[in-house]
Amino acid sequence: MFRIPTITRNLLIINVIAYLAMTVLGSRVDLNDVLGLHFFRASDFQLYQLFTYMFMHASLQHLFFNMFALWMFGCVVENVWGPKKFLLYYMVCGVGAGLLQEATQYCSFIAEGLTNYDAVSLDGYRMAMGDYLNRWTTVGASGAIYGVLLAFGMLFPEDRIFIFPLPIPIKAKWFVCIYVGVELFSALGSTDTNVAHFAHLGGMLFGYILIRYWQKHSYYGEDYGLGRGRQFFDNLRNNWERRSHKKAEMTAHRGGAYNGHESDWEYNARKKANQEEIDRILDKIRRSGYDSLTRDEKQSLFDASKN
Repeated sequence: MFRIPTITRNLLIINVIAYLAMTVLGSRVDLNDVLGLHFFRASDFQLYQLFTYMFMHASLQHLFFNMFALWMFGCVVENVWGPKKFLLYYMVCGVGAGLLQEATQYCSFIAEGLTNYDAVSLDGYRMAMGDYLNRWTTVGASGAIYGVLLAFGMLFPEDRIFIFPLPIPIKAKWFVCIYVGVELFSALGSTDTNVAHFAHLGGMLFGYILIRYWQKHSYYGEDYGLGRGRQFFDNLRNNWERRSHKKAEMTAHRGGAYNGHESDWEYNARKKANQEEIDRILDKIRRSGYDSLTRDEKQSLFDASKN
């Protein structure tokens, strides 16, 4: 946990604490109602909600997937940009997502002709318009995290990443394009108001505008370079390698790899040579992708994964 960059770590902690507080308080105080983003025409709307809504979540599943994405991509982006620049970007994306969600709700408000009524019929129950509009509440860090996802794709467009359930690695730029397409299609074709698709797109839109601005103007903050971002994934790879080494050594001591005719020096030399070959293959995957491996290299990697 302490290896996670400062801002990403603190954002994870704040989001988890906010969810726990919401759960503990339960029905006594509805924090999602107090801190969630209400429609600006509703009586419960407060300006601070544009900032607080992105730390609230509707369910544990909602929280988990957002925090997993924040950890996965936020660590890399923050390592490249540094804490100040990353925090500014995250907040701009989150607020931008909220603003676009507000604009979308206003369009729905006008298109449905709600300005002409003082009440609505909901499930056979007559509800005052003020109470109805107060139900238009948005929570979640998704908008800001979609912005972080966009930043990752723009910083490492050619890097390949594995994303479940895709069976092959995909370049980050195409991964981002797919996500934009899915969200745009969902926003235009879905009537499910429980998912704020336009907020997701808003986070990406404001993130793109800010990145393009930084590309054309010098920024006062620190940039640590792309190498710092890749270091996060290198650390994950090194941890995996250490676990593989330990497992292989345990197998060897049990007799799975030691044949009784190999000296300690020969065994260590063979293991070192094998590991150097695996390191070379993993570096090749990081540079050029899995598809660049030869058949023998793929087989070597497969054999190593079984040990």
